[in-house]
Formats: sequence, C-alpha cells, structure tokens
Amino acid sequence: MQQPHPIAAAPAVWRRYLELTKPKVVALITFTAIVGTLLASPGMPPLDALVWGNLGIALAAGCAATINHVLDRRIDEQMSRTRARPLPMGQLNERQALMFAAVLGMTSMIILAFLVNLLTAALTFASLIGYAVVYTVWLKRATSQNIVIGGAAGAAPPVLGWAAVTNTIDPNALLLFLIIFVWTPPHFWALAIARKDDYARAGIPMLPVTHGVKYTRLHVLLYTVLLVVVTLMPFLTHMSGLLYLVVALVLNAGFLYYAFALNVTARQELPMKVFKFSVRYLMWLFAALLADHYLSTTGGALH
Repeated sequence: MQQPHPIAAAPAVWRRYLELTKPKVVALITFTAIVGTLLASPGMPPLDALVWGNLGIALAAGCAATINHVLDRRIDEQMSRTRARPLPMGQLNERQALMFAAVLGMTSMIILAFLVNLLTAALTFASLIGYAVVYTVWLKRATSQNIVIGGAAGAAPPVLGWAAVTNTIDPNALLLFLIIFVWTPPHFWALAIARKDDYARAGIPMLPVTHGVKYTRLHVLLYTVLLVVVTLMPFLTHMSGLLYLVVALVLNAGFLYYAFALNVTARQELPMKVFKFSVRYLMWLFAALLADHYLSTTGGALH
C-alpha cells in the first residue's frame, strides 16, 4: 500500500518574516538603487554610501512591503496569487508583522540619517509612505490609474542611491526615475490581465477590471512605445554611450514584440510572459547603464 503523503511542514519562522518583505521585489529595488549609487561617481563611490546607503534603502523597502502585507491581508485572502502568504495562512499575526515593519523602518532611518545623509533618509521615508500608505490604502482601491500614480514610489530607488553619494537630486538620477516610472504600467498591467478575476473578486479597480482586457492590452502597447522613447534619453543626453544604446534597442525590440503580440492574440499564457520579460528587461537595461558607465570611465572605444 502507498503511504499517505506527509503534511507539508510550515516554513521556518525566519522564512515567514522574509516573505513579508517581498524579497524578489526588494532585490530588484535594491539593484536599481545600487546602480544609481555607482552611476553617481566616475569611479567607485564612497564605501559608506554604497554599503550603508543601499542597506538602508533595502530595509525601508522591506518595511513598506511588510506594511503592505498587513493592510492587504483581507484582499490577499481572496486572491489565488496571494492567499498562501504568511498572514492569510495564519503563520504570523498582524501585531508580529507590524513590529517587524517598525524594526525595519527605524533601523533604515537610523542608518540613512546618521551614516549616509539626511536627504537620502527623507527621500526614502517619503517613498516608504508613498507605497505603504498612499498607494496601498488609497490609490489601489480608488482608481484604475493606481499603478500609474503609485509607480512614483517604486521608481525612486535610483534617485535614493544617487543622493546617498552626492547629497543632491541629480537630473540624471531623475532620468532613471522616469525610466522605471514609465516601465511600471506595462509591467504591472500584464500581471493584472493574467490575474483579472482575482482583482475583480477582491474588488480592486485594476485597469482590466474597470476598462476590460482589450483596453488594457492597448495601453500596455502605448506605454511600451513611450518606454522606448524614454530609454533612448540616456544616450541622447550623453549620459551613456553606444553600448547602452545597442542593449536598449535590443531590449526594446523584445518588449515591443511582446506588447504587439498581446494585442493580436488571446493566448492565455502571454500576459505572464510579458510580465516576466519586463522584469528581465529592467535588470538588463540597468546593467547596461552600469557597464557603459564603467566603459566610459576607463576610456572605452564605444563612447
């Protein structure tokens, strides 16, 4: 006779807390912040800005994600994508999550204010509140343009990383902000198409729920075209050189292909493919900015 399958053991306590921070999202946020830190200096940035600055930014992002888990607990219980999170599953309670968020947030602010600079601390705090409170509490439930407006908080990390080095808000850092800001709607709307029924069940007015899938597909394409234009700006402003331009053109061709395909075919797996590609797109785009930057500082021939 076959033995019955054992009941899956609950994850270790530390894994439950780690999941509250949305580690994959925080990893991408921290990566873009590190790129901002490195681009702010012609050579290697000061070690305190690189290490303490990005640690503080990462902790703040984890704090914001944890608060998001608490505020979205009832929504998460209704969505198949999120119902296995620690709070809906009862693996942690709201008090534990809020105390964890408080520790992350306070540690972040202490590190940034005392070991980096006050500007970075203030901008990071504003981004934390923008995502954890303004987006989660109000925008997410108020308008189908929630991710467009709320995307400003998620686009801030390169500006934060840059400010950690220079103690200023640099125009080039704002260009990085603009890239992520324009990237966010097609990235997230692709996921929203795939999870439309979940959002409808939870009463969240995501664009596919309020305006339909066809309308959302069109806007994914329109924002992708806008993204192509915006991502050429680092080359046009001489922030970067030919290496970045070549990578950006290849990546943009891929994103446009997916966005067009999304509009001409109803294949059910395509929205998630667009979503996953968009994550790789942003990682490779910022990696190209970084590689191009150091090629420039060493007198590379592609500039």
